[in-house]
Amino acid sequence: MSQPKTISVLYFAAASTATGKSEEMVVLPNGDFKLSQLTQLLVSRHPNTNLDSILKTSQWSVDLEMVDDPNSIVLKGGEEVGVICPVSGG
Repeated sequence: MSQPKTISVLYFAAASTATGKSEEMVVLPNGDFKLSQLTQLLVSRHPNTNLDSILKTSQWSVDLEMVDDPNSIVLKGGEEVGVICPVSGG
């Protein structure tokens, strides 16, 4: 029997505030799992927060590389995924 595939999710700014975490380990479902599917999985882990709306405006990084198309990335386990929230400044 194979080990479950896990990733490390790093939360920054508003995502960290919403989840109350800066990092968590997430077990991926069996089969191919695209980065674009991670939003639903994370929202289900953190119900009754505004994480869904935060993730809609956030970007992703995988192993310190920014991702342009989350549909093109298949998570295999072992990755470090960052939730990069928009920041305002001036």
